[in-house]
Amino acid sequence: MKEGLSAVVYIKMPSDRLQFESQTKAKLNNPEVQGFASQTVKEGLDTYFEEHPSDARKIIEKVALAARARLAARAAKDAVLRKGALDGASLPGLLADCQSNDPSISELYIVEGPSAGGSAKMGRDRKYQAILPLGGKILNTERAQLDRFIKFEEIKNLIIALGAGIGDTFNPDRVRYHRIIIMCDADVDGEHITTLLLTFFFRHMAEVINKGYLYIALPPLYKITAGKETFYAYDDAEKDSLLAQKTKEAKYSIQRYKGLGEMNPQQLWETTMDPTTRTLKRVTVVDAEAADKMFTMLMGEEVPPRKKFIQTNAKMATLDI
Repeated sequence: MKEGLSAVVYIKMPSDRLQFESQTKAKLNNPEVQGFASQTVKEGLDTYFEEHPSDARKIIEKVALAARARLAARAAKDAVLRKGALDGASLPGLLADCQSNDPSISELYIVEGPSAGGSAKMGRDRKYQAILPLGGKILNTERAQLDRFIKFEEIKNLIIALGAGIGDTFNPDRVRYHRIIIMCDADVDGEHITTLLLTFFFRHMAEVINKGYLYIALPPLYKITAGKETFYAYDDAEKDSLLAQKTKEAKYSIQRYKGLGEMNPQQLWETTMDPTTRTLKRVTVVDAEAADKMFTMLMGEEVPPRKKFIQTNAKMATLDI
């Protein structure tokens, strides 16, 4: 009943007679006020609900929804909690785990597709880098209850691999990797998968973001070969700059990467996985309220505000379809 409830209760009485339940002053213990406040609120609600039955039905539906969510979280505990996470027990079969049991140096690459996953598994440093390939786009968890998305195989594998539980059982101190790196193709589908993963972490594992564990990898778009030298460019501007600087006296060729699967293991290591040369963006939340509104608008069920946002910002977007 209390979930999502906001109320303002104004009571005027001598301050020397106030008795609170605790230092947080969440509950008033004066019995003479409790009875009066309860009776007044009951009479007011009885009258309001009789005059507004549709509001009463909405409140009942919300209470029922909250109850289902609690039951789903309880069921999820048995589904995803596992013992001995660091010794590799019960890990997903698709996960190529790292050798290290130290979360502070361990990295998990969440990779789009089996092709990129194969290159990443061969090109990684298996001492501290783990690879979890996705089979495609995951479920939009902004619109799904816990009991539904916990059945989605890709999400379930991710939850088990991280080892920290989900819902009421989530414990950020048990996360098995302190660098969780989303590595998707630099195209529209890759951006969509990245957004779906960000939605999942923001809504259901916000502490992973708050602790600075979540990153996005930036793979290059171009490979430029000039003579015996090789250069990588991450956007068109960098490509043009490199062409102007490095190709004046040498013949050159340009390879445009449409996906991570086009890179061989050595190229993927050099450009996107080697800590000495890679570029990672750490995911942070500067304004939680603004982020909440943005995820609700972009990933929620209401179409008009999303349509308006897209129309307003369409000219600013650079899409590689």
